[in-house]
Amino acid sequence: MTQQPLPGASTVLTMGILSIVGSLICCGPFAAIFSVIGLVKAKKVEKLYYEHPEQYSDFSNVKTGKILSYIGLALSLILLVFLILYFGVIIALISTGEFNDF
Repeated sequence: MTQQPLPGASTVLTMGILSIVGSLICCGPFAAIFSVIGLVKAKKVEKLYYEHPEQYSDFSNVKTGKILSYIGLALSLILLVFLILYFGVIIALISTGEFNDF
């Protein structure tokens, strides 16, 4: 029996890569969206694979994409915390009047 490529495996991998690239280059919220899409799609694809594992190949792409999605989600959350702290410090300096000293 020939194995078919797992439908959606390349999508999971692509979303994982986009989440990391988006969090490092562009902005965090879009990377978090790509991460969530990748994780939801990975869950569906894993369910399909575990129903008939002998029919499909490329399951390693799903595992890799899932790991990359988790990493991208963590990076985007870390960047979101730093962004909140950055603007919080600026607002605190402006409200206390100490920003004029710079």
